[in-house]
Amino acid sequence: MAATKTRASSFSRSTSVAPATQAPGLKSGPNGTIFLSSGIPDLDKILGGGFPLGSLVMVMEDTEAPHHMLLLRNFMSQGLVHNQPLLYASPSSEPRAFLGTLPNPVLSKDDKAHNRDPVQEKDLRIAWQYKKYFGEHQPNFGSHRDGKHEYCNDFDLRKPLERHFLTAQNISCLSIQDPPSFTAFRDSCAKFLAQFSRNNSSISCVGRLAIQSFCAPQCEYSNMEWDILSFIRSLKGMIRDTNAVAVITFPPSLLSPSSSKRWQHIADTLLSVKAIPDDDKELANLLTGYQDMIGLLNVHKVATVNTQVPVILEATTFSIKLQKRRYLVLECLNQAPVDGSSGSSYASTGSCSGSSKTRTLEF
Repeated sequence: MAATKTRASSFSRSTSVAPATQAPGLKSGPNGTIFLSSGIPDLDKILGGGFPLGSLVMVMEDTEAPHHMLLLRNFMSQGLVHNQPLLYASPSSEPRAFLGTLPNPVLSKDDKAHNRDPVQEKDLRIAWQYKKYFGEHQPNFGSHRDGKHEYCNDFDLRKPLERHFLTAQNISCLSIQDPPSFTAFRDSCAKFLAQFSRNNSSISCVGRLAIQSFCAPQCEYSNMEWDILSFIRSLKGMIRDTNAVAVITFPPSLLSPSSSKRWQHIADTLLSVKAIPDDDKELANLLTGYQDMIGLLNVHKVATVNTQVPVILEATTFSIKLQKRRYLVLECLNQAPVDGSSGSSYASTGSCSGSSKTRTLEF
C-alpha cells in the first residue's frame, strides 16, 4: 500500500505559535498576536486583549477636560509595575514631575492576606484554636518587585505610585517644550525603540513610549504640522518591528482638518475622550447613571495584526466613571426607560406601540 501523502495547499491555515518565553505583563492573542495591557481592565476587554506589540495608539484629547491624562497615567503605571522601560515626552518644562501623579496599583485579596502585618494579628482578639488557619506570614511587598503581577491591575487614582517603581533606571523623560531640534527628538525615540528589536524565539523585554499633547501650543513643534506628520509616520515604521507600544495624545482642534484626518488614518488604534457638562438635563434623562459619569470614550479604530478581518465592536461609545472616586471603569451607555420606571433597557414591553400595557405582538 502506498504511503499516504500529506495534503499541502496554499490555502491551508497558517497557525502562529506564541514565543516560548515571554516577558511579564504580556498576553497571547489570536493569529500570534501578543498584547500589552493598557492599564485599564475594561479597555483591554473592549479592544480584545489590549494594545498589540508594534502598534501605534493615538488618543484625541478634549480641550474642555484632561480626561486623556487618565488613560496616559494608567498606561504608564502599568508598564512601571511590570518593570517595563518607559520613554515619556511632554510639553512641560519638567516632564519627570508628571511621574509623581501616576496611580498606585490596588492589592488583590491574596496579596493583602500575604502582606498582613503579624503585629496587627497579635492585637486581634481571636481564639487560639482559630489562629492556625491564618498562618504566619511575614510582610513582603517585594512580590510585586519580582514581577509577579497580574496582566492588568486596578489603579487607585488617589494613591501615588510607590517610590521604588519611580527610582528604576529604565525611565527616560524628554521635554518637547524647547528641545534642541526635531531630529534629536526622533533620534531619542529611535534609540529607545532599538532596545526592543523583535526576535522570533523569545520576548525578553518590552517597552512603552508615551507622548503627551504632541501639537499643544506649549510644544515647540506646534506650527510644524508636516514635520510632525512625517515624524509620526517614521515612528509607526520604527515601532512596527519592535516589541513596544507607542501612545500619542493630541488635541485635534488645534490641527487643520486635513492634518487631523491624516493623523487619525496613521493610527493603528484610535481613541477619543470627551467631557460631558454637569447640567445637561436632556442627557441626564436619556442615560442611566449620568451623575456618576465624568466623560465619554469613543473607540474609532482597533488595531488588526496578522489578519485582514476588521474588529467589529458591540459598542463604540463608553462612559468613563470613577468607581468609589478611586478606580477608573468603562461602561456601555444604557438608555433610561421612557416611563421613568426602573428597567434594564429601553421599551422592554412586548408591544410594538409606545403603550406600557403588555400584549401579544400582531403582524
